[in-house]
Amino acid sequence: MLQTPCLMAIPESMTDDRAQRVDAAQAIERFLRAVERRALRMAELSTRQREDAIDLVQDAMFGFVRHYGTRDAAEWGPLFWRVLDSRINDWHRRQQVRGRWLGWFGRADEEGADDPVAAVPDPREPGPLARLADGEASQALESALQKLPLRQRQAFLLRLWEGLDVAATATAMRCSEGSVKTHLSRALANLRTRLEDHR
Repeated sequence: MLQTPCLMAIPESMTDDRAQRVDAAQAIERFLRAVERRALRMAELSTRQREDAIDLVQDAMFGFVRHYGTRDAAEWGPLFWRVLDSRINDWHRRQQVRGRWLGWFGRADEEGADDPVAAVPDPREPGPLARLADGEASQALESALQKLPLRQRQAFLLRLWEGLDVAATATAMRCSEGSVKTHLSRALANLRTRLEDHR
């Protein structure tokens, strides 16, 4: 009786190794799917532009997998937010430099003004009833979050929205735990002032 060549050629230890790699890849994919919506929302609040936010999140995901995909799954949360935080900070730096150059030449950015793809509705849009249910309070919160300084917004979103502890937030933001507490305290004070009418 003939045996299948592929079964004869692959030692059992290699199939175990392959199965482990497949399991690891599936675990990373599950993790990224779990954080993608919150990451996109965080990037949107930071950039105020959906397309740039999508690019930042995708770039952060690729960078995370490339540099930290082999780390222990317990470390993934803070490491992913750290990568996204770096991408957002880089984006803000590029915008400042770009703004200086555009200001120097006296031109506004006309790029993509008549983009037909931008007019296509988002299929994940919850719909008018769900938007109505959120009401003015959520719009006020979003507006207040966008007006926070970048580091305060990051501390608020990572600590209270994402639920990271102080140490993990400090790792993600690349600062001390004391700085995280200071940024969060200032963010909360700013938000209380801005949202006083919505209590």
